[in-house]
Amino acid sequence: MSDWMVTRSSTVRRRPHALSPLREHLRDTFWFAPTAAMVGVFVVWAGAQALDTAIVDALQDDRDYDTLEELLRFAQDAKAVVSTVSSAMMTFIGVVFSISLVAVQMASGQFTPRVVRLFVRSRITKATFAVFLATFVLTLLVLTSFDTADDPRAVTTVPLVQSVLTLCMVALSLLLFVLYVNTTLRLMQISHVIARIAKESFRVAASMPVPTGGPDADYLGSATAWVPHAGRAGVLRDVHITRLVRVARKHGVVLRLIPRIGDFMVPGTPVLAVHGGPAPSRRALRYTISVGVERTYHQDLGFGLRQLSDIALRALSSAINDPTTAVQALDRIVQLLAALSRRPLDAALHRDRGGAVRLVQPVPGWTELVDLGFTEVRGYAIGSPQVSRRMLAGLDDLLLLVPPERREPLLRHRALLRQAVDRSGAAPADRAFALRPDRQGIG
Repeated sequence: MSDWMVTRSSTVRRRPHALSPLREHLRDTFWFAPTAAMVGVFVVWAGAQALDTAIVDALQDDRDYDTLEELLRFAQDAKAVVSTVSSAMMTFIGVVFSISLVAVQMASGQFTPRVVRLFVRSRITKATFAVFLATFVLTLLVLTSFDTADDPRAVTTVPLVQSVLTLCMVALSLLLFVLYVNTTLRLMQISHVIARIAKESFRVAASMPVPTGGPDADYLGSATAWVPHAGRAGVLRDVHITRLVRVARKHGVVLRLIPRIGDFMVPGTPVLAVHGGPAPSRRALRYTISVGVERTYHQDLGFGLRQLSDIALRALSSAINDPTTAVQALDRIVQLLAALSRRPLDAALHRDRGGAVRLVQPVPGWTELVDLGFTEVRGYAIGSPQVSRRMLAGLDDLLLLVPPERREPLLRHRALLRQAVDRSGAAPADRAFALRPDRQGIG
C-alpha cells in the first residue's frame, strides 16, 4: 500500500480546505443567531452605559450643570420613546413571525416539506429575528438606566448614548423588516425556491475534491479493521473530513466511509473501514460522524436532485396539477446533471498535506444521479405533454454533453419515456406531439 499512498509532487494540486461541519450545523438551527445577538447587545449596552456615566461625571467635574439639565430633559423625552418601542416590539415580533409560519406551512404543503429548511437557513430571516429580539432586550436595559434624580448635582447617569443606540436599533429593525418581507415573498415563489436549491447543489459539487491522479478506491485492498456506528440511529448528515484525514494520517491508515451521506444508520452497523492498520480509538474518532433526523445540503450531492424531483412530483399530482412547475424543476435537474456530466463520481478521495489518500468517501455515481433526477418524474409525465417534451429535450441536451460511456442511462430513460407514451392510448397525433422535444415544454 505504501507504494501508492504518496503521489508525485507534480501531480498533486492544492488540497481543498474542508470546513468543519459546525458552521453548517449552526446554519440549520434557529436559536444561535438570536442568542448571540442578545448576548452581544448586552455587552454593547454595558459599554454605552459606562460612556454615559463618564459623560455625566465629566460635566459634574466641570460644574456644567446647565448642560446636564438639558440632558435630563432629553432623557425624559427619550424615556417615553424607549417605553413605546419596548411595548410594541414584542407584539410586532409575534404578529410578523406568526404570519411567516403560516406562509412557510403553505409553501411546504404546495412544494415539498423539505423546502422548509430554506426558510430556516435564510440569513435575512435569522438576522431580522435576532435584531428584533436584541432591540427589545436593549429597550429593557435602557429603561433600567434612567435615573430618578432631577437634580443635576445628584444625578449619576443620563442614558444619552443608550437612547441614541436604541433609535439606531429601531431604524435597523425597520430596514431588516423590509428586506425580510421581500425575501419571504421571494421564497414563496417556486422559481426562487428551485433556484435556491440548485445554488446549494452547485455549492456541494464545487466543494468535492478535484481528482489528482493516483490510486482509485478499488485499489485499497481488503479492510484490516472496521469501526461500528456507536451513536443514535438517524440519517448520516456529514463527516468531519479534516479530522478524519488527520486521524488517518496520524495512525498511518486509510479510512473508507461505508454509508453514503444521506443514508439511514442503525447503531452497531459498520461506518468506517480501515485499510493498512488497526482501527483508531473511539476517542480519536469522536465528533467525526454527524447523525441527524433529516438530510442536509452539506456534502450530500444527491439531496438537491431529491428535492427537485419531489417538487416536480408534487406539481404533477392530481391535487396540484401544475406541469409548469414540474418543467421548472426539470430545467434545474438538467442543469445540475450537465454540470456533473464530466466530473469523476462514485468516490471522493481526500488527501493529507503530503498528497496521500487518507479518506475515501462514497458519492452517487452518474447512473444513480440520472435515475434520481428522471425516474419518478418520468412515471408521472405520461399524461402531461408539456413535461414529456421538456424531458426529451433535456435528455437530448445531456446526450450531447456527456462522454460516450455515460450515455447509456440517458438513452434508457428516453426509450422508456417513448414506450410509455406510445402505450398511453392517446391518439397518434397526440402521441407525436408529446414526443416532440421542446425546452419550454409547450412554451
